[in-house]
Amino acid sequence: MAAVKSPCVNICALDDNNICIGCQRSGEEISRWGSYSDDEKREVLKNVARREQAAMNFMPVSGVTKS
Repeated sequence: MAAVKSPCVNICALDDNNICIGCQRSGEEISRWGSYSDDEKREVLKNVARREQAAMNFMPVSGVTKS
């Protein structure tokens, strides 16, 4: 299985909830991304997809499947 790519889109700014407005990761998820296993990264990407839906931001994140 291929390595999991970062969802970073180079729009880096945290909102009032500590969520990046560009990639929808939390500050903690961003800072720990490099140390996460691929399984942990996939879990973060699932969280990203849920946050995007909740924010009604339907830009798909590649490599994420619904569970």
